[in-house]
This record gives sequence, structure tokens and C-alpha cells, in this order.
Amino acid sequence: MIKKTISQTGLTDVLLKEKQLYKPSAKTLKMAKIKNVPATLKAAQKDPLKFWEEAATELEWFAPWKKVFEDRHKPFYEWFVGGKCNIVHNALDRHMDTPVEKKTAILWESDAGKHRQFTYRQLHTAVNKMANGLKMLGVKKGDRVATYLQNIPEAAITMLACAKIGAIHSVVYAGFSGNALATRLKDGRVKVLVTSNVGHRRGKVIDMKTVCDDALKQCHFVKKMIVVRQNDDLVKMKRNRDFFYHDLVDPQSDICKTVPVDSEHPLFILYTSGTTGTPKGIIHVHGGYMVGVNRSFQWAFDIRGDETYWCTADPGWITGHSYIVYAPLMAGITTLMFEGVPDYPRPDRIWKIVEKYKVNILYTAPTLIRALMRYGEQWPKKHDLSSLHLLGSVGEPINPEAWRWYHKNIGHGKCPIIDTWWQTETGMFMITPLPATPLKSGSATFPFPGIEVDVVDSKGNSAPAGKGGFLVIKNQWPSMLRGVYKDPARYKKTYWNKIKGVYFTGDLAHRDKDGYFWIQGRSDDVLSIAGHRIGSAEIESALVSHPAVVEAGVIGKPDEIKGERAKAFVILKKKYKLSESLIAELKKHVRSELGPIAVPSELEFVEKLPKTRSGKIMRRVLKAQELGEKLGDVSTLAD
Repeated sequence: MIKKTISQTGLTDVLLKEKQLYKPSAKTLKMAKIKNVPATLKAAQKDPLKFWEEAATELEWFAPWKKVFEDRHKPFYEWFVGGKCNIVHNALDRHMDTPVEKKTAILWESDAGKHRQFTYRQLHTAVNKMANGLKMLGVKKGDRVATYLQNIPEAAITMLACAKIGAIHSVVYAGFSGNALATRLKDGRVKVLVTSNVGHRRGKVIDMKTVCDDALKQCHFVKKMIVVRQNDDLVKMKRNRDFFYHDLVDPQSDICKTVPVDSEHPLFILYTSGTTGTPKGIIHVHGGYMVGVNRSFQWAFDIRGDETYWCTADPGWITGHSYIVYAPLMAGITTLMFEGVPDYPRPDRIWKIVEKYKVNILYTAPTLIRALMRYGEQWPKKHDLSSLHLLGSVGEPINPEAWRWYHKNIGHGKCPIIDTWWQTETGMFMITPLPATPLKSGSATFPFPGIEVDVVDSKGNSAPAGKGGFLVIKNQWPSMLRGVYKDPARYKKTYWNKIKGVYFTGDLAHRDKDGYFWIQGRSDDVLSIAGHRIGSAEIESALVSHPAVVEAGVIGKPDEIKGERAKAFVILKKKYKLSESLIAELKKHVRSELGPIAVPSELEFVEKLPKTRSGKIMRRVLKAQELGEKLGDVSTLAD
């Protein structure tokens, strides 16, 4: 039986009382590609394979597929079997010698306000040169290349260069510590690491190279490191291992053949937190991923071909992969990349950028929207936001108050809000309105065409309207993950064995009487802090690695701005006494092990933790006690 829980954003059943429909304007309906949303959903549901095959024909292939879908090795499903392709051909090559090659592909602004831009032709050249540089270092088809970069053009260039030659990229969020980076490098057995000497955030200079040097002390299999020079500071380089980006790349030929790969050839590995202390390496492939990401982007954001689009996410997360780099470039539009944070040096930085570059589509996180709400309406009023015609939300459920503020003050009541639900594992939007969909503030509305979603109990029975349950996906889709790297058993256990016959998302949801879906948050022990997913077990492992800590239990608590924050319950070894300096030391230790996003906002020191008879910490009980909820079934408690 599914218990009612407080979700990560503090959303409860009160969401279901939202009755106001925000109907699309006449202008939106006139411009929308998909005007009859119910009919489109019905047709795609009737024959999803036909729907996805049609989507695949919008892209170019080196050789056609023999079969659209294959389930002989379920749950290791295959799409466009026998087809030959490369996502970079569709993102760059096919635009050459067309009017698109002269368009701006990437606009970039630094933390300090510096500006760079690449036309599609210039980006094509930069990618070819980087691809040749990687080949000179011995990178071949199937090799893993990792990046540890902030949101700079070289991050996108490296991803594209890897894909072009059939190498597999593994992008690591630049906020992670050296130890967290090393864990991901080890799992992927990475051959080359690409980083920068420094990064910039809120006016501060961050030493990126030293973090990488520390990580590589544990990773001797990483043979080469490429360093993007961001300033003129002296950089300590290791002979025969380290190369400056421009020294390596600039002399290379600007001609590099795009390698045709099998549709199921891995494109990237991206690590996401799980309920154990070990991150999961999610595998995505060229063929199905490019089809799903392209169709979802084009339809959900109603792409017309001349947009300037800004997704405020980071390349270190799936949003950056799918909807900063690959989808916008396949669509032939301008994607904006920003190194800094949207409220520095003043709370109107984000609106200043929208006005400066005449952004048409803004795709951002509820965490940021709530933070900007606190600054007040006066900041967006200082700027001309009339270029915006569509807004998006991503990363976590958006509460109705933030939705309405976003709609009123940023969209001026005219811009549809595309509130998207999806995961690293899904690769693309799974529940999202199309621009012609009537909206309810706080609801992600309906499944994307071709996707069958349900809310069920623990036995897989559909929950009636208004009753909470597990969110599951009942069919397959092209951009679905192809497994957990080197761990097929974990892939089956995590996603396919929880509820028989369906993909288990790990999220809780409701569906109202009109069929609208309302996402409540995670059902497992994964925290969503400012849109970043961090496993409770990872933070616990970091704490226990400190010599003063015997055990730790970590839960997530609702947070008005971040959506959720971490609280740790800690048992100290007897010889250690509680003090302010020890608390500071423990927080610093977690920062060192995992990075600043994982540091608990609260530490509570206890004598014991609630456990099952088998010794498993019952985080559910800790959370219920903390939030004043009923404890539920405690029959398995040892004490």
C-alpha cells in the first residue's frame, strides 16, 4: 500500500485542488506544430512504433534500419536495429553547405561577462580539430573520454568530437570533488580527461586543474589530460601526460570524417546517484537517443528554426547533454551557454542576458525560479523580456506559486510553460505539455506522444484518480537507457524488477480526474538538491569515512528554495566530543569527498539509528520523525 508522503518540494494532495486551466492563446495555437493534442496523443498511443519510425526519418542515416524495435533480449531493448548513423552528422555535418552553416550555433557568456560565439561552420571546424587531437592522443572508437569542465564551449566541442569518432564521453559535473571524479573515472576506465586550469563562479576563481591532478593520483590508467587555459596563471603540467587544449587542437586539420556507427553504439556514460553509495553509469546510444531527443525538443518547444534558446542547466547533467548540446544543434538553432550563475553579480543577471541576446525560449529550474521570486518583481521589470515566447521548467516538480510567478512576471501571461518530467535514464521528456496543451499550474500535464505512463500500487495495479502511487512507464521508447555500465544485474534490479512488466521510475505521482499528472518526488533514498540528484548512501559513506564517525543516516527535508536539503544523523566514536569545530570539519570532509552540493545543511548527533533486524538503517523512520509524520509499519525494526 502506498503511503502519502511529503514530496521533495513540499507538494501534497493540495495540488489536486488546482482547477484553473491556462488555455493557450490564439497566437500560440496558430503557430503550434501540433494543434490537436488529444488526437496526436491517441494516434501515437495506437501505434507507437510507427510514431517513432516517422520521427527517425526526420534525421539522416548512413544506412537504414532493418527493424524499428527488438525485444529479444529484454529488458535490453534495441531500436532501429541494423541502422548506421552518428548523432554529430545530424547536429553539424548535415548543416554544412546550407544556410544554417552561417547561423550562430553557440552563444557563450562568461561569469565576468565576456562573450564568444560560434557559427555552425566555426563549430564544425572546432569539433573536427578536437576530434583529430583526440585521435593523435590515441583515442579510438569505443574509448572513454571524460570531461571536468564548467559551462564553456569546449565542453560541447569535446562531447561532439568524441561522438564524431565513435568514442564515448563521460561528462562529470565540475562541482564534484577529486574523490567523486576519481570514482567515475575508475568505473569508466577513462583514457583521456579534459579539464581547464580554472573555472569561474560568482566572481571567484576555482582551481580545476589541482582537483584533476588529485583525482589522477588514484587513476594511473588515465594516460592523457587536456587543459583548457582560462587565464594566464602559471599551470603545473605533467610532462608527456598534460597538454594545453590550444597547443594540441590549433595545429590539427579541420577535416575529420564522421565515423558511421551502429544505431546501438554507446554515445555516452553519465553517472547518476542511486540508493547505494556507488553512482550508476547510465548508458545512452547514438540512434535511439538522437531520435527521441530531437522529436521531443522540436515538438515540446515548438521549434521553428530561428530561435535563440537558453537552458540554464550544466553540461554535467542530462539536461545539458540532451537540451543544451544535442537537440538544439540537431534543430539548427542558437543555443546559449552561460558560465556563471543567474543571480550574480545582481539578481537581474538572468533577465539582463535574456534582453541582451533576445532569448526566445528560457528553460530553467524551479529552484532558480523560487530564488528569483524572493528578490522581487522589480528585477525582471528592469528589462525588456518581450523576445520570450515560451518558458520551460526542469529538474524537479514546480510548486503552483512559483509556476504562477513565472507565468505572470516573466511570460507576462502570454508564454506557455512547458513543465517537463524526465530522468537521466529516459534521455528525453516523458511527461510534458505541448504548446497547445491547456495548462494547470504545477502539473507536468500528459505523457509525450508515444509514451505510456501510469500511476500504480506496489503490485502494479493502476491507482484511481486522486490517489497517489508509483510512477511507471508501461512501454519502451527510443532514447531509453541501454543499461548500467558494467553492471547488467543492477540495471535489471533497479528499473525492471521492482514492479513486473514496467519501467520503475522511482518517483511518486498522482493523476487527477482530468488525466493530468502531478509529480510528487522520489520514493527511494535519492535527494534532489537544487535539481541535482545525490544518493543518501553517498553522503553517508562520505561521513563514515571521517575517523570520528561510526555511522550516519541521511534524509532529505523539504526546502522552500532548493526543493530539498540534506540532514544527517551522526553517531560519533566515543573518544570524540561534539564541538562547533568538529561540525565544521565534518561538513568540510563531505565537501572534499563529494563536493559542495552534498554538504548537509544540518547535522544531528545521536546515540543510535533506527535499523531493521538485518542492520539496514531505516531512513523512512528518520524522515517521518523529523517531519512529524506517522511512522507506518515498524515491525522490521530491531529496536
